Amino acid sequence: MALTKATKEDKIEVAGAYKAIQIRTVTVISEDDTEISRTFHRRVINPCVKSGDNWSDYDTSSESAEVRGIASAVWTDDIKTAYKNMIDEQEH
Repeated sequence: MALTKATKEDKIEVAGAYKAIQIRTVTVISEDDTEISRTFHRRVINPCVKSGDNWSDYDTSSESAEVRGIASAVWTDDIKTAYKNMIDEQEH
């Protein structure tokens, strides 16, 4: 009886005007090559992060190569500026 656990990103989507990247990760537990459990985890990353009054670009260095490539393609300077303006407007 050999148990194995495999985790991978199985769905990556770009959504909305500010190009939020939605990442779904699947974890599959198998016993002797027969799947016995499957769970999903979802998270969303945005182009910029605000700390206090300071903005910085989201650090994609810990993301997969696929997510980094998508972020690089869709998170233009115009998208980042629009996202920052939207958040700043909501806070006031």
